[in-house]
Amino acid sequence: MTADTDDADTADRTYALHVRYEGDDDPAKCTARKLAKFDLADLHRSDRETPYGVVLNPHAERALSPADADTANVVALDCSWESAGEAMFSLPGDHRALPYLVAANPVNFGRPMQLTTVEAVAAALCIFGEDDHAERILSKFTWGHTFLELNEEPLRRYAACADSTEVVEIQQEYLDRGE
Repeated sequence: MTADTDDADTADRTYALHVRYEGDDDPAKCTARKLAKFDLADLHRSDRETPYGVVLNPHAERALSPADADTANVVALDCSWESAGEAMFSLPGDHRALPYLVAANPVNFGRPMQLTTVEAVAAALCIFGEDDHAERILSKFTWGHTFLELNEEPLRRYAACADSTEVVEIQQEYLDRGE
C-alpha cells in the first residue's frame, strides 16, 4: 500500500457504534437510546450480543489513541455512573480509557470525566480523526456542539498523538493545570 492508499482508506473509514445498554438511567435523558432512535448506534442487551471492538472503559490501563483507529467497531457501556464499576466492563474487545475531557451534558456540565455515552463515543471518533461523524451524532442533542467547543483543544491534541503514551503525556498537562 502506498501512503496515498493509506490516506484514502482512513478518509473512507466508517465506524459502527455499539452500546452495551443496561437501561438503568432515566430513559428520557439516555443518550444511547436517542442514538439508537436515529439509527446512529446499535444497542445490545448482553455482553454476548455486543460485537468485538474498541471498548471505551474508564478503568482500562491504556488510553485511547489514534493507534486504535484500525477497528471497525466503537463500543460503549451505557449505565448509571453509580453502577459503572470495573466489573461492569466485561465486554470482549480492546479496552481503552478516554483521556481528560470535560462534560457538556446538562447533568454533569463542566465536570471532568463525567461524560454521557454520546460524549464518550464522539470523543473517540474525534481522536480517530472522524470529526464529521462526531458532529453528526452530537447534532441530535441541543448541547452537543458545546461538548466539541469545550474540548476543542484537547481533542485536537489527542488526535495528533501517535500512541497511548503521548495521549497520557498531554492529558497530564491538563491535570497539572487543574482544568
